[in-house]
Amino acid sequence: MTRLPLRLRLTLVFALAMALVLAGAGWLVYAHVASDLKGSLDQQLRSRAQDVSALVRRDGSLQSTGGGLVERGESFAELLTANGTVVDATDPIGHVSLLARANLARASTHTLFVDRESVPGLNENARMLALPVKRGQRRFVLVVGTTKENNAETLQSVLNAFLIGGPLALVLASLAGYVLAGAALRPIEAMRRRAADISASSLDDRLPVPSTQDEVSRLGETLNEMLTRIADGLERERRFVADASHELRTPLALLKTELELALRRARSREELEAAIRAAAQDTERLSRIADDLLLLARAEQGRVPLRREPVDVADVLEAVAERFRPRAELEGRSVSVDPGDPLVVSADRLLLEQALGNLVDNAFHHGAGEVTLSAERRNGSAELHVLDRGNGFPTGFLHHAFEPFSRAQKADADGSGLGLAIVQTIADAHEGTARAANAERGGADVWITLALDGSAPVP
Repeated sequence: MTRLPLRLRLTLVFALAMALVLAGAGWLVYAHVASDLKGSLDQQLRSRAQDVSALVRRDGSLQSTGGGLVERGESFAELLTANGTVVDATDPIGHVSLLARANLARASTHTLFVDRESVPGLNENARMLALPVKRGQRRFVLVVGTTKENNAETLQSVLNAFLIGGPLALVLASLAGYVLAGAALRPIEAMRRRAADISASSLDDRLPVPSTQDEVSRLGETLNEMLTRIADGLERERRFVADASHELRTPLALLKTELELALRRARSREELEAAIRAAAQDTERLSRIADDLLLLARAEQGRVPLRREPVDVADVLEAVAERFRPRAELEGRSVSVDPGDPLVVSADRLLLEQALGNLVDNAFHHGAGEVTLSAERRNGSAELHVLDRGNGFPTGFLHHAFEPFSRAQKADADGSGLGLAIVQTIADAHEGTARAANAERGGADVWITLALDGSAPVP
């Protein structure tokens, strides 16, 4: 069954459902007609019983009806005493009692319908009405009956109509279902053929979507949206690989050049130490880039490892500022901390310090003046800001400042363009956000928003 084409499977299911519907409808019609015929037959027997009982009460003979009250060959009548003796009967019943003793006893006091498989002389199924009657002072039981042949013929005609018309209707309905299934699946087949032609080099193509605004059209729209996401992801991956290759090429080329120069001729101890120191710096830069790329790759797969713990925001700000104070003294700048209200967040302390360190490093590299680390409570969350007094972000750069390998100045070869991307990744891993803006007083303002630790006491 599962190997059959979907169109044929749908047709078979539809045919089975139609067969059940037709069978159920046929049974209901047949039962309704049978019930109506039985009711009509019972009414005819009651009417005939009234006429015949009137004849009996006037001492009339059942033989004298002459077909007026009792039709020969179809209906019959019989008059019985209380002990079952036949007093009078129509042809060809003769003097055989039509009622069993139990039915005779009940019919002596109540009207009773009785079905009989065969009636003497007629040999057909019959339905009889037995009722008590009085002729003078004597009590009798009058039996009026008729064969059920006409009803049987009518029911057989109804059954034949269903046996002939039912399969014909089923075949026509199945053909209609097959055609409708084909029409319904035609857009899906068109989408399948187009999807088979789409490859990594043609992800700009889209599946044909019918204008029916139904489930099939919504499926096509969803698949096209998926293709758009795949194309965007593949484009980001290609750009990521190209940018990563570019970023790794420069320090590797410098490292190779420095080592080749160190080996080209005999050098003094100081020259060798300088070459090794430069090579170590390039190696350190390569290591940082590799770590950043690994973190971004894990973020793409949704599995950045976190070791959450309650973290005092003021301690983190002070630790990061302390790490950059020697650099600030060398560059003639300063680093200050404005912790604000006491705040505690649930975070991975090492990753949080890495994110803030990237922000401070960017402030030193691209900004000017004093670098300030601050924290504030806003809308039930903690915002950790890093501000500088430089020129701020160029116009239009804020929209993609957190994208990997994005730089405010394309000619800047010192940075990898991964700093803010790492900040965004760490913020996302903590279900937080990272934002950047130009401060009103001048300079850049970059911050991370994290949820406060609900288990920590409220200050």
